[in-house]
Amino acid sequence: MAKIIPFKGLRPRKELASQVATLPYDVCSVEEARQYKDNPYHFYHVTRSEIDLSPAVDVHSPEVYERASENLQDMVHKGILVQDKEPCYYIYRLVMNGREQTGILCGSSIDDYNKGIIKKHEFTRPEKEKDRIDHIRATRAQTGIVFLAYNDVDAMNRFVEDWKAAHEPAYDFTAEDGIRHTVWVVDDYAKVSYVTDIFGDEVPATYIADGHHRAASAARVAQEFREQELNLTGDESFNYFLTCIFPASQLQIMDYNRVVKDLNGKTPAEFLAALEKDFVVEAVGKEAYRPQQPHEFGLYLDGQWYRTTAREGSFSTDPIGVLDVSILQNNVLSRLLDIHDPRTDKRVEFVGGIRGLGELEKRVDSGDMAAAFACYPVSIQQLFEVADSGNVMPPKSTWFEPKTRDGLVVYMI
Repeated sequence: MAKIIPFKGLRPRKELASQVATLPYDVCSVEEARQYKDNPYHFYHVTRSEIDLSPAVDVHSPEVYERASENLQDMVHKGILVQDKEPCYYIYRLVMNGREQTGILCGSSIDDYNKGIIKKHEFTRPEKEKDRIDHIRATRAQTGIVFLAYNDVDAMNRFVEDWKAAHEPAYDFTAEDGIRHTVWVVDDYAKVSYVTDIFGDEVPATYIADGHHRAASAARVAQEFREQELNLTGDESFNYFLTCIFPASQLQIMDYNRVVKDLNGKTPAEFLAALEKDFVVEAVGKEAYRPQQPHEFGLYLDGQWYRTTAREGSFSTDPIGVLDVSILQNNVLSRLLDIHDPRTDKRVEFVGGIRGLGELEKRVDSGDMAAAFACYPVSIQQLFEVADSGNVMPPKSTWFEPKTRDGLVVYMI
């Protein structure tokens, strides 16, 4: 069963929350982050501390992580961030386009991660792990939230709704992207114990939706600290990592689309003809085509949209093979375009669904890319099935929105 703990969150003063809160460090470029350099409260000073250094400084240099630590300490010293005196849970609601999802911010067990109670569906890359490991070491904090999901538990859903109805939020603001963020502090000892018991009794597993590298890095740091400690109790703060756990029924996965730089020597007509082996290909005109069901893709090529539908028998039905991103990878990217490792091949790039189909058209019309593929989103149950099977999805299979904000609650180790 899932082991979670409350913790003494380091968080902004109420009136500063909207100025502190930032998008996750890995969804913005350095150039985008530098736009906030003059805001002394902005949490990019901690998660993207390179904004305070010369552009000539390597973003993975020790100087960057040292500055992150200094900036975090400075925000505490100035009273921008204040630590709670008692361990708490934090209810975190996000509202996007009228749809809301509410999770519980907590510490999740590193042992659960190592034992597979916290289930994964992606591989991680060593260089990305090292970046977060160095950041955690320097700051002695977990500043980025790992987004977990679990199958709904009625008792937990009722508790969350009852607490929200009976208590004023600590924070409630709408960010510049239109997403509303509301946080309640659960500081009643009996209720804190109740939440811990629900997860310990009724939640057999949680699933990483977003944040595989953050989770892996926390586990690596915990192992390092364990090797340095002489008298381990298991209660040390480094044995847990910052997570927000959401019920599956409230989550939405968006499409994660692909654009390719060339057609591997084929003309558009030759490429379309080659697709016919595994797909039914239909021209649908100039208007962007969004896939309406699994195994259907939108293809934008040479100023024209096509509906391409995978032919029966052209793909396997196991938990990985049945995924649309697998079908696209196996029957198009690999077979026709010789793109066999999308994690390393520079001829393919990924476009999150939040950017819309217009971004796909833009990339192709500019001449930067030769073709774009719009995918039907993976379902949350497909994600669970893959993770339960012990397999991993192809890279860039899922895009979750809305995204939690860094800086609202920090977990100190």
